[in-house]
Amino acid sequence: MAENKTKPTTISVLTFLDACADEARRTDARVLAKLMQKITGNEPVMWGSSIVGFDSYHYTYESGREGDMPIVGFSPRKAANVLYGTIGFDGAEALLARLGKHSTGKGCLYIKKLAEVDMKVLEVLVEKAVAATRARHARQA
Repeated sequence: MAENKTKPTTISVLTFLDACADEARRTDARVLAKLMQKITGNEPVMWGSSIVGFDSYHYTYESGREGDMPIVGFSPRKAANVLYGTIGFDGAEALLARLGKHSTGKGCLYIKKLAEVDMKVLEVLVEKAVAATRARHARQA
């Protein structure tokens, strides 16, 4: 079985964020880092070369594949900030409807500019996502 590519590294989160070429994306990334750190109570850790993650959980699929992933995280990509672990729980759709300008993909939330979303709704979305993931994986332990 192939080894997971997304795992914690010793890369500096601050150095990574400072290297964001786009000033607005860099500023938004710093805001996201503070928000997720406040909610999880955990310091940010680089997962792979481009994901800033907070806390972690262990998963095991029916196939036997297993690994660890951050409970929530983000990556400041060229087109948008990509948020991981923030959708897919009961009640997420109602919050997304109130969030503001965003898009979603397979398990990811894309936000081009934090100024275009309601930060209070985003905070609730992240809080509920973290709580749901912690509850789901606490039962499996």
